[in-house]
Amino acid sequence: MTAESHVVPLRSVAVVLAGGVGQRMGLDTPKQLIKLAGKTILERSLGLFERAPEIDEIMLLMTPGYVAEAEEIVAKAGFGKVSRVLPGGASRPETTWRAVRALGEEECNVLLHDAVRPLLDPAIISACVAALRVHRAVNVAIPSSDTILVAGPDEVIREIPDRSTLRRSQTPQCFRLSVIREAYERAFADPGFAGRPATDDCGVVLRYLPDVPIHLVPGSEHNIKVTHPVDVHIAETLLRLREATAAGGPAGEGW
Repeated sequence: MTAESHVVPLRSVAVVLAGGVGQRMGLDTPKQLIKLAGKTILERSLGLFERAPEIDEIMLLMTPGYVAEAEEIVAKAGFGKVSRVLPGGASRPETTWRAVRALGEEECNVLLHDAVRPLLDPAIISACVAALRVHRAVNVAIPSSDTILVAGPDEVIREIPDRSTLRRSQTPQCFRLSVIREAYERAFADPGFAGRPATDDCGVVLRYLPDVPIHLVPGSEHNIKVTHPVDVHIAETLLRLREATAAGGPAGEGW
């Protein structure tokens, strides 16, 4: 045996970020508690990682005030990999930071996933964990099929970037724990971060650890984020396609 054969792979922890409230849905409750074909979005997202053989542990960050409800969903579904259900923060960065601190000091792979992306292909989880064996930071993304415009404050087009270089970011966004911890430590030590927060975790790493390359893993058009009311109908249609494929129907993307 070579020395490399004795290397123990890092454990992989899925952190499901469910700290938001469905304001754009017109709801006063978390949109991750909406049901899709009889199951909540939250249950469907957790189930993806529960069934993934590459994932050793799941941590759930839930909207404050709904932790008990999330714990009940976990218990009823029998999700044995879920180790903790914690309240999220007031923003996405604060929620991620709570998860990072809760994970402790032991190095591991961390896969940060939006709870409202319940149609993640299991093959993407596998690809992310495989990529983390080589890279310290990984993002799931797909090419942009639309032309993207850069507008000025006067709503006049200022620039049209080359579409071939553009990607649409998805989740999970994946890191070695030491990388995402250092990036957030630097972010929260920066007085300007609160006034110009990053919209996702890769944005924090790119800004505060620019020397850490973020490797791209191909995502899927089906890995949608349920944000607006129409997204619920789209997600339910995609779920029916997935179920039909599982039952021997026509093949769909990645299924």
